[in-house]
This record gives sequence, structure tokens and C-alpha cells, in this order.
Amino acid sequence: MAKVTRDDVARLAGTSTAVVSYVINNGPRPVAPATRERVLAAIKELGYRPDRVAQAMASRRTDLIGMIVPDARQPFFAEMAHAVEQAAAERGQMVLVGNSDYLDEREVHYLRAFLGMRVSGLILVSQGPSERAATEIDAWDARVVLLHRRPDAIDDVAVVTDDVGGAQLATRHLLVDHGHPYVACLGGTEETPAVGDPVTDHVEGWRRAMEEAGIPIEGRLFQAPFNRYDAYEVALTLLAGPDRPPALVCATDDQAIGVLRAARELRIDVPGRLAVVGFDDVKEAALTDPPLTTVASDRSAMARAAVDLVLDDALRITGTRNDRLRQFPARLVVRRSCGCTGL
Repeated sequence: MAKVTRDDVARLAGTSTAVVSYVINNGPRPVAPATRERVLAAIKELGYRPDRVAQAMASRRTDLIGMIVPDARQPFFAEMAHAVEQAAAERGQMVLVGNSDYLDEREVHYLRAFLGMRVSGLILVSQGPSERAATEIDAWDARVVLLHRRPDAIDDVAVVTDDVGGAQLATRHLLVDHGHPYVACLGGTEETPAVGDPVTDHVEGWRRAMEEAGIPIEGRLFQAPFNRYDAYEVALTLLAGPDRPPALVCATDDQAIGVLRAARELRIDVPGRLAVVGFDDVKEAALTDPPLTTVASDRSAMARAAVDLVLDDALRITGTRNDRLRQFPARLVVRRSCGCTGL
């Protein structure tokens, strides 16, 4: 069977191929409603499928958004990528996802690959300081929106959570509402950037809440990778020692899940002998034993904002670095791991 062409659609609709193009591409010129209906009816009758590759070559842009995340195996990044995919679908876009694996060279590799595909824009969940990524973005003059974290090297529009405020909420809840004498913090590692990283901000929020309460922080900040497996190993040592804290704020839910597993193995009752709070509110947090108290933000709204900022010139933010920041509030999701009754 011969391939249906745009000429075939134009003949059946009684119009020009240019008008067919305007209907398919929603522009650049308006089409009368009656004519548009004839073209759409002809497309349906003939089973015409536009050549997306040819369209992309002509317009120098595809219906694709590139997204780079550090590690899609981690629940937070998987859920964020899914939220972006849903928001993009509402705008008629598809999402290509690449994993940087927390490596500069992988991040730059995907930047070049996606931008070379003429994606409509790029959403970057940066993996670190990203100086090389910043150079690459400038070289391509790319449409980039930062999501979740804002490295100091990249000056593009950023959509983030109030990470400092969220960690303060969690720490105050343990200190004030539950009366713990102090709260320890499970932060990142020595490689965690000092500026622009959410985990760094979570530690800063814990520090501020402790200082507001007049409680010393020395010796109460512990390092652990962001994933549950390594955090579990760190927690086995921390919780088995003589200085086990009464309460622990974790920089990520994945770390907190590792802590809960270690506490179970050591027969430490949570929350009776150890209160635990995470950060991110991944779906699994509601299913841990006990269910995990955590800090959440509106991931769907953040994803939608990132997609809109990538696609809409009218929404592009100019001005100072602070002007180009969209910060979403954090809220405490109370479950049983902190000592509250309820879920």
C-alpha cells in the first residue's frame, strides 16, 4: 500500500499542502475553523501520519524534552522524572531521560546528545558543581531549566524546594513537639557540594533549628551516601554505638529507609528509642515499618513549572540570579516514625 502523503491530504480536503502544514503544526498562520475540520477529517480518513523527522529538520526543533537525572534508580529521581513526563504529555511533548550517574562526563555526554537532537528544551537535575555542564550550555545557547538543585556554576532558571525551611520544620517537630533533648543529622558525604545542593541545605536547616533551640551541634552530624544501602551500613555502626541519638533527621528518604532497616536488625524500637524523619516523601515512605515521617513538596507542580518554563518564551525569567528562582514551599508529612500517632 502506497504511503499517504501531505499532497493526498490536501487533495481530499480541497486545500493546499501549506494549509495542511499549518493545521498539523498549529501555525505559523491561522486556518479557518471549517478548513481545519476538513483537513483533520482528511487526515483521519486517509490514516496520514506526519513525518516527525522531516518536521524536526524543517523547524529545527522536535517534540522532545531532554531530562538528565543523577540516578533514576533512586525513588525520588524516578518519581520526579515521571512527574515531568506527565506534565510534558499535557503539552504534547515526550521526554528522553539520561542518567549522569553523578559523573561530570556523563552529564556532559547527555547534554551534547540531547541538544544535538534539537530537543525543545532541557530539564537538568544536576549531579554536582557542573562547571563543565555550564560551559556546554553556554556553547549551545540552550533552553535549560534546573530542577531540584541549583549548582553555583549554572545561571539558568531554577525550580526548587525550600530545602532549608523543610529541614527546619522536621527538626523543630522533633525538638518542640516531641521534646527530644537533641536531634542528630544524617547528611551527605565529603563530596557533597557546599553550595546549591539540596542535601547541603537540609543540613543547614537542621543546623539552624538546633541553634535556635540553643542546642550544640558538635559531634551530631554524620555522613552517609544518599542511597539506602550505604546509609544502612552507616546506621548499623551509629546505632550500635554508645552515643546513639534519640532522634535523627535524614537528608533523604532513601537514607531514612536504610536507617529503619538497621534499627530493626539491632532491635531498636522506632519511634520508642529512636525517632526518624526523612526528606522527599517518596511513595515508599508510607509503606515502611513504621511509616516514615518526612518532608514533602508539590512534585507535580514543580514538574509542570519546569516544563512550562522550558517551552514558553513568555514565561522566561530575566533579571538577577534570585529573580530566576522558583521556590516551592515544603511541608511536614507526619506519620509514625517520629512518635506521632496516626498513619
